[in-house]
Amino acid sequence: MKRAAWYLVAGTVAGFAGVVVFHSRATPAAQPAAAGTGGAGPAQTGQAGPSAGSSPASQPSQPARSSPASAGGPAHSAAGATEQFGYGKLAVKVTVSGSRVVNVAVPVLRTLDPTSQQISDQAIPMLKSQVLAADGAQINGVSGATFTSQAYVNSVQAALDKLHLK
Repeated sequence: MKRAAWYLVAGTVAGFAGVVVFHSRATPAAQPAAAGTGGAGPAQTGQAGPSAGSSPASQPSQPARSSPASAGGPAHSAAGATEQFGYGKLAVKVTVSGSRVVNVAVPVLRTLDPTSQQISDQAIPMLKSQVLAADGAQINGVSGATFTSQAYVNSVQAALDKLHLK
């Protein structure tokens, strides 16, 4: 019986030590991302921009998104068709500069119930980032928001068609 107690104590101490070591290693990596956003957590896009105190050489090498002024032409916008999906309606407004998509907004979003509203509120920012990254409507969508994703893609494609793009 005494051995079982020692094994229990030794296992508890080893497990606690492992958790402490694991969390102490993960904490420094998370601090720079939080520092760049004023302590509010990681950046929405998953990319931290250079802060005032960091050098450009210390930042990861990633292609920068073009701003509307430097994308190669005046910005044009078009509203996509209002798409009916399983739990409501939505429409998007796409802004392009040259041939690059620089912004996607959702001026029309009507859902039938609060759960659909929550799902849409979580999925739409992810869909927007996918469209901006793909520079078009050829995106994967969001798991768990299939109907919302399909309506979003259809509306984005309708807006791009109005702008005579992809």
